[in-house]
Amino acid sequence: MQNKVLILDFGSQYTQLIARRVRELSIFCEIHPFHSLPADVSTFKAVILSGSPFSVRSDDAPHPDLSKIRTKVPLLGVCYGAQYLAHFNGGEVAPSSTREYGRARLANVEKHPFLKNVPQDSQVWMSHSDTIKKLPENATQLASTQDVANAAYTMDDNMTFGIQFHPEVYHSTDGKQLLKNFLVDIAGITPDWTSDAFVDTTVAQLKEQLGEDKVILGLSGGVDSSVAAILLHKAIGANLHCIFVNNGLLRKDEFSEVLVQYEHMGLNVKGVDATDAFLSQLEGVSDPETKRKIIGRVFVEVFDDEANKVEGAKWLAQGTIYPDVIESVSVNGPSATIKSHHNVGGLPDFMKLKVVEPLNMLFKDEVRRVGASLNMAPSILGRHPFPGPGLAIRILGDITREKVKMLQEADAIFIQGLRDHGLYDKVWQAGVMLLPVNSVGVMGDERTYEKCVALRAVTSTDGMTADWVHLPYEFLQEISNQIINRVPGINRVVYDISSKPPATIEWE
Repeated sequence: MQNKVLILDFGSQYTQLIARRVRELSIFCEIHPFHSLPADVSTFKAVILSGSPFSVRSDDAPHPDLSKIRTKVPLLGVCYGAQYLAHFNGGEVAPSSTREYGRARLANVEKHPFLKNVPQDSQVWMSHSDTIKKLPENATQLASTQDVANAAYTMDDNMTFGIQFHPEVYHSTDGKQLLKNFLVDIAGITPDWTSDAFVDTTVAQLKEQLGEDKVILGLSGGVDSSVAAILLHKAIGANLHCIFVNNGLLRKDEFSEVLVQYEHMGLNVKGVDATDAFLSQLEGVSDPETKRKIIGRVFVEVFDDEANKVEGAKWLAQGTIYPDVIESVSVNGPSATIKSHHNVGGLPDFMKLKVVEPLNMLFKDEVRRVGASLNMAPSILGRHPFPGPGLAIRILGDITREKVKMLQEADAIFIQGLRDHGLYDKVWQAGVMLLPVNSVGVMGDERTYEKCVALRAVTSTDGMTADWVHLPYEFLQEISNQIINRVPGINRVVYDISSKPPATIEWE
């Protein structure tokens, strides 16, 4: 893959957003920590330096060796990246008189290929406490704002560029145009990275990598593992062996329904009902992390037992996607454990299988586009994400079979209601949480003291951030009535209106 971009991450909260904007231009890119440059940077046709919470003036400022990059390939510094290039090349960076954060307007926009179709007064987004007071001697100012003299500049005979605003955020109205100018017009990159191209390239790579080897894949019924399965099936056919484990914590009737769906996809799938093994181990356990670890351990035991029945298997396929990979190799090392949930990190020592991850360079929405290129059914591609531990982390407190059945029934009413009202595809993820509290209610002439459930529905692109959905009051009223009337043991329904951050999508 020749037309690709390297993004060096200095710890900015917006680094993934830079990558998403570049991908939206049909250009492939990779994120690497600033202290871990690829062995051969010559394979990249352009490099972007991200922002950072650091100051270039501090002793612990990130200071990578860019000698193999500067003047060799087109280079763009964003915010900290721009200040870094100025500071370490003879310019002057100093504290801003006031912290520059929020919307600003470009002025004195020069006629230059870098700013083609970026008008005077274009809105940009600032987020920095330092500013470039003086440019290096070989640099030329390209734009300013009311408060920032050197909002954009070029140096090294138009090989290096710096901007003190964030083109990747929505509030920079011409940010995508600016990135296109840099990558297409200046770096000469052909926008040829599409989902169809990804399928062709990946299938060819998988054929070469796997040969005639047998591969085992744990299917979950979700988008990621399903798309990974179809890609592998196209590459190795019957040598792909899929295992779908029922941990007893799936949605109502999901085990049988998913197996029926897979029958029409031509996959070699074996369903394993391990409900008893999981629920017996979870009995009496309330701590969320302990639940997850038990589920993970039992899953590996069940999966390993089934995998050993496939003679000669050499590979384990996983549906790991790019946000998981980025989080595991962040600038500051692996991200803090919010919850132990994704696949990155390898296998237990006793599973002597090599790992293949065909989706580990894709964001969630890109996975769905690849699935569409593979002609997968919209019912599978449009499925809401569902946590690996299933309903175990939607039952707050200890888990019993009675609670699982109660939650499955309430969840089925909510999800089917979203479908019936045309709301399902407008929601990124939805579910019901069973709370560890009882509340007083009245049914008929009797006093009740029963469970409370919380409905949760969010919009998101990839789960990194999420906003709660403004579901119609009439819909919420209808679902509340149905759950209370149809599900024994529940007498109260509430709606969660928390966003991520500060809340998470799941409650545990």
